[in-house]
Amino acid sequence: MLFLPDQPELQLLQKMLRRGKTQVFLVGGYLRDAQVGRSGRDLDFAVSSGAVALARRFARAVRGAFVLLDADHGCGRVVRKRPDGLWTYDFADLRATTIRGDLRRRDFTINTFAADISGIDGQLHQTPLRVIAHPRAKADIAAKVIRMAFAAAFKEDPLRILRAYSLSAQLGFKIEPLTRARIKAECSLIKAVSPERVREELFKILQSPRAARVIKAMDRDGVLFMVMPQVRVMYGVVQGGYHHLDVWKHSLETLVQLEKLLVELAAEPDLKAYLDEEIAGGHRRGALLKLACLWHDSGKPDTMKKEPGGRTSFHGHEHVGRRIVQIMARQLLFSTKERHALEDMVALHLRPGYLANFKRPSDKAVFRYFRDAKDEAAAILLLCLADQRATRGPLTTDGDLAHMQAICLPLMRQYFQKKKEKPFVRLLGGDDLIRVLGLKPGPDFAVWLEQVEEAQHLGKITTKEQALEFVRKAVTS
Repeated sequence: MLFLPDQPELQLLQKMLRRGKTQVFLVGGYLRDAQVGRSGRDLDFAVSSGAVALARRFARAVRGAFVLLDADHGCGRVVRKRPDGLWTYDFADLRATTIRGDLRRRDFTINTFAADISGIDGQLHQTPLRVIAHPRAKADIAAKVIRMAFAAAFKEDPLRILRAYSLSAQLGFKIEPLTRARIKAECSLIKAVSPERVREELFKILQSPRAARVIKAMDRDGVLFMVMPQVRVMYGVVQGGYHHLDVWKHSLETLVQLEKLLVELAAEPDLKAYLDEEIAGGHRRGALLKLACLWHDSGKPDTMKKEPGGRTSFHGHEHVGRRIVQIMARQLLFSTKERHALEDMVALHLRPGYLANFKRPSDKAVFRYFRDAKDEAAAILLLCLADQRATRGPLTTDGDLAHMQAICLPLMRQYFQKKKEKPFVRLLGGDDLIRVLGLKPGPDFAVWLEQVEEAQHLGKITTKEQALEFVRKAVTS
């Protein structure tokens, strides 16, 4: 027997349904996952009418975040942070007049499960769900196959093209040949899908441990270009002697190496918590890091230059790449916080390499790296290490890789240790410069305070009087 989870949120939903005549069915993912022994945190509801309005009311009732996914198809999402993690509740209008008609028009056979919850009188979590399904649903789940439910599935809702890959990423299932052929033939339809819906499916892929394999399949099938057309500029751009792959293939390989690296570091709880940290809208830092792997060298085509002696250079590609990901993030309607995190990863991905130019980087260089990279410091270190592992040209050596790892991993752990320490308290503020030293506010204030903060971090200044004396000398020098 299958039951809904015991949640006060769902009890509130049940009360809302009792006050109206709306029919609501639990559909798709939660019921599908129960068939394969997975326990997810996503609940999908098909609503007889007014799904978006219901989602808004539910969001207010549970104090969750509401996201309008698709106004045309009547689809809204509620994101709610619970003690056991982040849950999402999707509400969408029925695509037919009855639930059985709706199931016949759903995306894939493995998602054609439904259970009416609006007519349940008892507690939802204590009442067995009566599930109906497409005749092929259980057989395709057993075969681990993703099959379109009907021939016009992608024309009716082109987002389903992307959903095939997100399901493959989440479940480890294969897209069956006829469905894949239809995807290749109709992938241009994705251009008509709202950016919000594209973004959500993309994050489902990126938040999976199979992201690299699935992204490669999307690339081969012509789908990735429809989602992120900027990738085209990286195709076939040959690099220098340190590389064995062109820019785009190297970027894909960087993602492959990152996922391998994360498996190696799976026993590090601080890292897991860091990558699982929500940046915005249920999207986690680890997903943004995977996206940064794909985009870290996107500025190379515009900065490619042949130097004397035949060497190829890409000076400043990290800054051009930052502008490219800024454009892409805005097109897909990323939050400001997500966009800034992604920009920082791309713009600073070379910095750990500069630290690795030394046998042991100075304390000052390390401090400045942490200061500039801020919250993304550990993510950038992982990106740099994955980038190095994806570089196996004739000029690379095992020693280079070993040294990079010897720099990046201890710095990553140092970052996590610093996060656990007491918050840093500045010895001086602008008021001190005005009140104690009698200085007039100006652009030099920020410079002096930054210098004092650095000296304080490095242990060269430990008292307020020392800090004031430092500024006195700076003023008179």
